[in-house]
Amino acid sequence: MSELTDHRGVNQPQLEWRDGGIPVSTRFDDPYFSLAGGLEETRHVFLQGNDLPARLRPGFHVAELGFGTGLNCLALAQVATRPVVMTSFEAFPMSRAQLEQAHAAFPELATLAAQLRDGWGGAKIQVGQVQLHLRIGDVAETLPVWDGRADAWFLDGFSPAKNPEMWNETIMAQVGNHTASGGTFATYTAAGGVRRALDSAGFDVERRPGFGRKRHMSVGILR
Repeated sequence: MSELTDHRGVNQPQLEWRDGGIPVSTRFDDPYFSLAGGLEETRHVFLQGNDLPARLRPGFHVAELGFGTGLNCLALAQVATRPVVMTSFEAFPMSRAQLEQAHAAFPELATLAAQLRDGWGGAKIQVGQVQLHLRIGDVAETLPVWDGRADAWFLDGFSPAKNPEMWNETIMAQVGNHTASGGTFATYTAAGGVRRALDSAGFDVERRPGFGRKRHMSVGILR
């Protein structure tokens, strides 16, 4: 059994904890953040990959596939000096206790992480200057009915090899449909199928040096 269900009927992930506090999904057999440094990877891939914080302005909207531990939200909040919005799509949200255990790996984010956990379960969660909206459920159902458009996407689902449904052409097309003019994406993966799907979704896709031992990552801007 890979997930647990809380009192609201929400599926929670079943985790293993490795190498001093890194959560690993037993469903996908994949860690939630880099073994080589999760916060550094987030900064390299998702912030730098979307030219953030330079592009941030009041009302700037970040969207994300795969909320996980909330690390990307916390890293964004750390650099946001003006109000921004973040919408994150997650099928298996962690419990508050799981989040707390994961956040212990990032003491420099402790204040922001406490704000995230304090608001956990609410419709809107304020984390520094970031107003977070969580969309819980299968992204194939929740993304098509979302009425927003993102200025930047953090594509951070589990590995395409282990979670291909998150990265298929249909989902990537929805990402394109929900991107504002001039919007961008960044992701740690450079898998050919993902790159082709994002190209078909309307993005000019570029391969860049990845983080740590990953040779490449992908970024793009909507045509």
